Amino acid sequence: MINIENIEVFNFEGAFRGLRNPLNSWDKSDSMRCPDHIVHDCDGCEFDKVDNSGDYPHWVCAYPKCVSGRFVIGPKDIDLAQRMIAGGTDESKFLRQIGVSFDLTAPLYWWKEFDTYKVGTVANSTSTMHKLATTPITEDCFSMDGVDPDIPILEDDATDIGWLWKDIIFYCEELRKKYAITKDKQYWRALVQLLPNGWMQKRTITLNYQVLRSQYFARRNHKLSEWHEYCEFIEGLPYAKELICYEKER
Repeated sequence: MINIENIEVFNFEGAFRGLRNPLNSWDKSDSMRCPDHIVHDCDGCEFDKVDNSGDYPHWVCAYPKCVSGRFVIGPKDIDLAQRMIAGGTDESKFLRQIGVSFDLTAPLYWWKEFDTYKVGTVANSTSTMHKLATTPITEDCFSMDGVDPDIPILEDDATDIGWLWKDIIFYCEELRKKYAITKDKQYWRALVQLLPNGWMQKRTITLNYQVLRSQYFARRNHKLSEWHEYCEFIEGLPYAKELICYEKER
């Protein structure tokens, strides 16, 4: 289980301007700011729904719920971008200039895998070190989905996974309260050492489209359901289909 919110995507305009720099082909760019008189309120809108006969042939809008003034990428620029993407990570370095920022809450066992992506990422997390002992530890603090709580652990049917979870959470909360009362760091240390990997931690992440492309193709078939949720988030970003998830036809 993961939760992603406060999503921002930025610098399409600068990235696509830079895409044209190597050949000084800025005059061939057909990307543009959405004209002031075009205002949409739809999902996946296209300019040709407004006017396909004159100045606005088939520009795909980058944004659901788009409004005038947003940057949209033209078909010629999409074609060039996809040719660069097909050429590999060096040729497609313009993707590194499309930035993404979001808040992501996920269990510790998933963050351990996410942390393999160090290049091109920045993260600020809520602090287990400083804040773990300040608020009650409850079931809501953990990822506990995807497992039947009634599955027995021992031969005694009464000893099931749900019972184990409640027991672990109870003792973690008791350690937290002991530390809050006594300020004895032994209780805090025991709590940190015993804290389950299902603990949900929030981080504010900043990365770019090239990192997202690497994550997407490496993890889209992963056995952890959290990676599938994350890849669905990637697929929903502006121009994800054309850039992040693009695969050259063979």
